[in-house]
Amino acid sequence: MSYQHYDLIVVGSGPGGASLAQRLAPTGTKILLLERGDYLPRSVDNWDPQKVFVDAIYQSPETWYGKDGETFHPGLHYYVGGNSKVYGAALFRLRERDFDEITHKDGVSPAWPLKYAAFEPYYTEAEKLFHVHGQRGEDPCEPPASGAYPYPPVAHEPRIQAFDDSLRSDGLHPFHLPLGILLDEVDGQTTPTSPCIRTPYFDGYPSPLNGKADAQVMCVDPMLAAHDNVTLLTNAYVSTLETDASGKVVSGVNVTRNGKPERYTADIVVVACGALSSALLLLRSASDKHPNGLANGSGQVGRNYMRHNQTILMAMLKEPNETVFQKTLGVSDYYFGADDWEYPLGLIQMCAVSHGAQIRGEALPSWLEWMPKMPFETMARHSMDFWLSSEDLPRPENRIRYDGDKVILEIHEGDMEAHQRLTGKLEEMLSKQGAHPKLLERSLYLGKDIPIGGTAHQAGTACFGSDPACSVLDLDCKAHELDNLYIVDASFFPSIGAVNPTLTIIANALRVADRIAERLNA
Repeated sequence: MSYQHYDLIVVGSGPGGASLAQRLAPTGTKILLLERGDYLPRSVDNWDPQKVFVDAIYQSPETWYGKDGETFHPGLHYYVGGNSKVYGAALFRLRERDFDEITHKDGVSPAWPLKYAAFEPYYTEAEKLFHVHGQRGEDPCEPPASGAYPYPPVAHEPRIQAFDDSLRSDGLHPFHLPLGILLDEVDGQTTPTSPCIRTPYFDGYPSPLNGKADAQVMCVDPMLAAHDNVTLLTNAYVSTLETDASGKVVSGVNVTRNGKPERYTADIVVVACGALSSALLLLRSASDKHPNGLANGSGQVGRNYMRHNQTILMAMLKEPNETVFQKTLGVSDYYFGADDWEYPLGLIQMCAVSHGAQIRGEALPSWLEWMPKMPFETMARHSMDFWLSSEDLPRPENRIRYDGDKVILEIHEGDMEAHQRLTGKLEEMLSKQGAHPKLLERSLYLGKDIPIGGTAHQAGTACFGSDPACSVLDLDCKAHELDNLYIVDASFFPSIGAVNPTLTIIANALRVADRIAERLNA
């Protein structure tokens, strides 16, 4: 049943909003979860590379603008579960040093106002909630943990195990990726009752089996089944948040649902639309009391946007790569530096195998002339695929904003030398694997027509901190300027490190949920 007033309204059903809501649902709190999209269809199309990547059937059709007026479609997915419906489910903890100030060649990654110890218990709970498979002690950069991973690592297939062995013989420390996946294995073989199977359709694909540990599968669906005090409204776009006469309390949540206006109220409002969309909601909610946007007295809403410097790279092998589920290996030896570079380089991880339709949709480089007649499907069989991430530093000029009704996303690229050096390290690794020494950039993984980095791994548009003059949120992720507004996506990040941000979003949402529970019970 839909009411008008709730104890808590959560805007957005991605990892942050869904994790917070499921944490609070057992308390009996009357919760309204608002999602601008619907359930993503379960269909064979979910595993069709042409439809998912080239035709981008699940990607938002919105048109946004770059700083020079160029148009693009943002790599966003408006469904129950948010962008986690298509994420790669690599669920890393930020490294302990990521919470401290780190010097890069082109600037400084700022320290967090809370350190790793404040998040560690919640990381442990987040790993259990999202069914994370992994192996402690392999990753040389992993932070201290209070317990083992809740599930064993996903096994390497033979070609990946051979790559692992080769890297170890060269003195590196490859590790099993921490993955949120509902995959049950015995001796590397999928069990007959496993919800998920080993599939080449993983990164960027929705799972028609509901076998990926996304926010819908792990949080929303179980919560709705168990707790009748939670209401989910889909196709519910939150247009603005309004405040009372004081400007210090969110007094109304204005929604357009199936084309009709609706209004809801709550004692506490939590925004979790993703760092880009949350900032846009605050900016749309400008008023006399908040002329530059809600909670934007600091002028920082929408600024310091970070999205990792990242590329998907495909190496061509002389021998076919028969691997089915390839996303099992990572290398972090160069995360904080290398023998020939004193600054951080970043993280190398494998990703799902390429498919012919994806390669056909790319702009192929001239170096492929060495095999001009090789069919795209054959190229895919001879490929090995990697995701490289380097830290993107917070810069005020990197921002999302409105120009009238136009959404403007301004990105000023920083020094890419670290990322280029990381690519060089990968080339060195692959040269011993019979791979072609050049790497093909796979832009379609990051969203059709999206420049490097795109809108994947978005963070930093409403930073938390103790000083309201230079931050948007306090240390509990409550807006400094409002008594009942919280944000629990990656907007709060002061820096982004070089690992996938989702597990940190989940852990922080659980942390903030505990603070809200204390407040509701006071």
